[in-house]
Amino acid sequence: MDPSTGSGHRIPTASVAGVPDPLPEGLLVLDVREDDEWAAGHVEGSVHVPLMELGERAGDLPAAEQTLVVCRSGNRSAHATAYLNQLGVEAVNLAGGLAAWQAARRPLVADGDQPPRVL
Repeated sequence: MDPSTGSGHRIPTASVAGVPDPLPEGLLVLDVREDDEWAAGHVEGSVHVPLMELGERAGDLPAAEQTLVVCRSGNRSAHATAYLNQLGVEAVNLAGGLAAWQAARRPLVADGDQPPRVL
């Protein structure tokens, strides 16, 4: 059983080191955090759909060869990844989430004038 989701299926996961820099074309970064978390800091070019809205908005996601799903720590994004995989989307969870992304000194952008940060 996968402890991150409580399901019997393994969640495809990538470490920050396993994500190419710069991000390749054809990769959609999907951020499933809440609005305030998104505004504080996110991956440039990522798409924001809070986890609680993913069920109703999954069909609106841009087409992509692969989707990297992110949240703060990797827990919410693991649930989103499992859901998207069930829909046939080639989705991968970011291990450690954006906290790990920021710790690896990968770039973030923020809305407004404040420096980007992970809430």
